Amino acid sequence: MTLVLCFALLFCTLPAFACPTPRQMDGFKTCADVAQAEQEGKLVLYATDPESATEQMLARFHDAFPKIVPTYLRLQGGALYARLLAERQGGVFTADVLQPADMGFALDFQKRGGYMRYVSPELDAFKPEYRSRPEGDFTWGAMVVAGIAYNPKLVSEAEAPRDWPDMLNPKWADAISVKVTISGLQHTTWFMLRKLYGDDFWGKFAPSKPHAFDSYVQQFDRLVNGQDKVAITAQYSGYLLMKSKGAPVGFVIPPSGLTATPQPWGIVKEAPHPAAAQLFMDWFLSLPGQTANVKYQFTHSLRPDAPAPPGGVKATEFKLLVPDDWHALEQSHAQYVKEWNKLTGMR
Repeated sequence: MTLVLCFALLFCTLPAFACPTPRQMDGFKTCADVAQAEQEGKLVLYATDPESATEQMLARFHDAFPKIVPTYLRLQGGALYARLLAERQGGVFTADVLQPADMGFALDFQKRGGYMRYVSPELDAFKPEYRSRPEGDFTWGAMVVAGIAYNPKLVSEAEAPRDWPDMLNPKWADAISVKVTISGLQHTTWFMLRKLYGDDFWGKFAPSKPHAFDSYVQQFDRLVNGQDKVAITAQYSGYLLMKSKGAPVGFVIPPSGLTATPQPWGIVKEAPHPAAAQLFMDWFLSLPGQTANVKYQFTHSLRPDAPAPPGGVKATEFKLLVPDDWHALEQSHAQYVKEWNKLTGMR
């Protein structure tokens, strides 16, 4: 009766569930048709993380399933999502798995019916708040946190900012970097610091004339090279990566909290390699997959049994500034884009 009503009304959502007897693989369970996945032979990931780290993570999946060749398209969140929507509008379906970095994009894509609902048997390891509603559209596959970074050769520890409001000091003018508008992490930072310090916070920051960049790699390279003294929305993962290479970088954990945003991972509807996508998501959300992602990306896993990023600590050790209303974040996007483009001068 329920099925008949749902089919007739087309408005209700049936409860999602994993297959009753998932197959046990090496370190994880899957509901995917493994033979079909291997026959498809490919996996295409659209994501925002740096190429080299993602390629290493995907190589671990390829090691587990040599018959499946993963490929990767990397763009910043806004550009990536625009690319995907343009492709779909043109009837081109290339992506199997999407990670757009911005929860606003994930929610918009969900409204458009863009996800292939697949409830992984590995979801049980993630808290309910880390899963989409309904389950199976996307899952928080990683958490990215950001604070303040500085070059200790140019800025002593005593001179370094202590908290977010210290970034308003005129001494940082023309020597500070941020991320560009299309960064999901920058959107979250803009949103949370306005909430914490008032709507005029970024207006007070504007005289600093920040330099805006696409990637945290660019931000940290400029710090190391002395082109900038400090960086705001500086990813903790970038700091750990640079520290592991012996680069001169310092990192400030503001007592007010680190801004943080989840990375939503999900399978795209009309994925050209659906079985491979399902198998990948099961592996990625499992302990082996999350361990590989943490190892190479230096981001945080939300699986309680996953390790901390190399040289760092688990996200639970930090006070995190995470939006508690994702729809409000989504609705703020137009205002954010207008204000941030003006503030950065499209630099």
